[in-house]
Amino acid sequence: MSEEFKWYVVHTYSGYENKVASNLRTTIENRDLHHLFKDVQVPMETVEEIGDGGKKKDNKRKIYPGYVFIKMIYTDESWYIVKSIRGCTGFVGPESKPVPLTDEEAVKMGMESRVIEVPYSVGDMVRVIAGPFEDKIVRIDEIDLVNNTVSAKIQMMMGKEVVVEFDLDQVEPL
Repeated sequence: MSEEFKWYVVHTYSGYENKVASNLRTTIENRDLHHLFKDVQVPMETVEEIGDGGKKKDNKRKIYPGYVFIKMIYTDESWYIVKSIRGCTGFVGPESKPVPLTDEEAVKMGMESRVIEVPYSVGDMVRVIAGPFEDKIVRIDEIDLVNNTVSAKIQMMMGKEVVVEFDLDQVEPL
């Protein structure tokens, strides 16, 4: 049993995601279980839809219908609390044994975000330290911290420029 907060996923009846999350938050508050539970989320996204007459309308929709994400310390007590919430059908994992999301999965699924600081910015010259363009010096045109990439133009044969994308760890400042 881990003494560290990890993200777990529970399956719910269809349409019960918000009710399960709300009831779990209420239970945590009423029983003062903040030492076991850190966060409860139903990931949502805003989708712009065009309705009658061409009017645009923003609607929220669940990214993972049928699932609620819970950041908690897994114990027999926390397992029982979650399983006893009406509408919750069980944890995601083999034979309903909870398996926490890895840090990478939590980031990819939008539960956690990473702040990445890079020692260079757009317009800086950097050296490529890995891949087919290793040791090439390039000027950064774009930095994409969401996808962990940088873009730069590379001079190819006969003067043709090509935009190449590098992972953040493939370049270093000069």
